[in-house]
Amino acid sequence: MEAVFDRPHALCDVPTHYCPGCTHGIIHRLIAEVLDELDIEGDTVGVCPVGCSVMAYDYFGCDMIEAPHGRAPAVATGVKRASPDKVVFTYQGDGDLAAIGTCETVHAAARRENITVIFINNTTYGMTGGQMAPTTIPGQITQTSPYGRDTAMQGYPIKICEMLAAVDGTAFVQRVSADSVPHILEAKKAIRKAFENQLNGIGFSLVEVLSTCPTNWGMTPSAAMERIRKELIPYYPLGIYKDISNQSK
Repeated sequence: MEAVFDRPHALCDVPTHYCPGCTHGIIHRLIAEVLDELDIEGDTVGVCPVGCSVMAYDYFGCDMIEAPHGRAPAVATGVKRASPDKVVFTYQGDGDLAAIGTCETVHAAARRENITVIFINNTTYGMTGGQMAPTTIPGQITQTSPYGRDTAMQGYPIKICEMLAAVDGTAFVQRVSADSVPHILEAKKAIRKAFENQLNGIGFSLVEVLSTCPTNWGMTPSAAMERIRKELIPYYPLGIYKDISNQSK
C-alpha cells in the first residue's frame, strides 16, 4: 500500500512535552517538512532559547544549540558567520523574542544577518505560567493582568512584523497562523520562503506564527483555535509585511 502521509525525516519520532491543543507541534512539522523538501537537514543548525521551545532539540533531527533567554539571534549570528555554509534558524516565543530578546532581534535584522527566524506568538508567557507578554492584546486576562491588559497602565502590545518591516536590513517578514488548514498551508509556504531566502543569500527573514496556548488561556483546544480567528487575527493581521525579493522585480 502506498503511503500518502508520513512523519518527516527531520522530525524525531518522540512524544513532545507540549500541552494538548498547542500548535507548536504543527509548526515543528512544517519546519521539518521544509528541511526535508529542501534536503538541508544535515546542513542545518537550529537555535532555541528559553521558553516552551526549550526542549526542541529533542524534536528535530538537525543539529541544535540551546541559547540563553532572548539571545537566539545573537547565537545564530555567531554560527552563521563562523560557518556560512550552514543553514541557521531560530525558534522563539513572544516572551523571548519580543521581550528580553528585542535588542538581538532588531539588530540582527538591521545587520541583515542571513538567518531564518521562526517567531511563535501565543500572546502569553507559556512556559512560566501565563503571565502577560509583550504581545498580550488589550483586555486580555493573564496571571499578571487579572483584570485584562490596561493600555493606560501596561502599554500597548508590540507588533513585531510591523516594527521589523521598518528596519532597512530586513529582507522578508510575514505573519501567518496555525488555526486552520488553509492558514497552515500558507504558513508552510512562508517558512519555506524564509529558508530559501537564506539559501539564496537574501538575508534576514522572519515568519511570525499566531499560535494557541489552551492551558494558559483557560480554553479547550477548539475554543483556542476560535480565539485566534476572532481575537488575534483582527489585532495581528496576517500577510507579508516586507519582501525585498518582490520589490526588486
